[in-house]
Amino acid sequence: MQSSEVLTNVRAPKVARARRLLKRGFRESDSLFLAEGPQACREAALAGKVTELFLTQEAFDRYSDIVNVVENSGATVTICTASVIEQFSSTVTPQGMTAVVRMWEQNPAEVFKSGAKLAVALTAVRDPGNAGSVIRVADAAGVDGVIMSNDSVDLFNPKVVRASVGSLFHLPIAIGQDLAETIASAREVGMQVLAADAGGVSLYSEVQLAKPTLWVFGNEAWGIPQEVLDLVDQVVSIPIYGQAESLNLATASAVCLYASAQAQNA
Repeated sequence: MQSSEVLTNVRAPKVARARRLLKRGFRESDSLFLAEGPQACREAALAGKVTELFLTQEAFDRYSDIVNVVENSGATVTICTASVIEQFSSTVTPQGMTAVVRMWEQNPAEVFKSGAKLAVALTAVRDPGNAGSVIRVADAAGVDGVIMSNDSVDLFNPKVVRASVGSLFHLPIAIGQDLAETIASAREVGMQVLAADAGGVSLYSEVQLAKPTLWVFGNEAWGIPQEVLDLVDQVVSIPIYGQAESLNLATASAVCLYASAQAQNA
């Protein structure tokens, strides 16, 4: 592809089609979403879900591996100016590459398959950065999948996708699920259900972390509702040894999931 083919028109129809995906309603009607940055675009391409890749000439020259995967899949590669990339970027400093990606539906049964050892349920998690970070942590800790309640942030929100740094494409993630049904499904495959909440027992004292576990994490501001806590097997807290009031959701999930992963893989 030659530089003479660079797209410069910020009002071009294909730019408008991509820009509209910044809004949830259009994402849902089009069954498409945006992934920004080389890592997210690479993972989307390797998953075979990219329909079009927009990138600057500099990014085209630097990330030939991503371009090759996208072109080999039959998707479109469009070299454009930075001003075009800015039209559908949700960041202050775009990284020169954005992919239009097909949505997918995930069956919760893929999370709670036979032999599942570790899973995550998010209930009323509204902050997209936190949600994406938890997905990234879950991926790193080797969980079998993530379940997002129907009152949590949109999985395909650009900030969720960006914060997951590609992990969105690595593991089963079911969305719009009822938490009671999620807990029931976990128990059917022999999992205990633990909720991370400040009022629980210490993570390091009375918790059988080696057992197959579904961890439930709640809202950043008000935690997990009592009616949800009543459904779980045990409420677990992370000790605070210093003067901080609490840990944020992403950090708390990392502590809990790695404690389980370490115990299960010991």
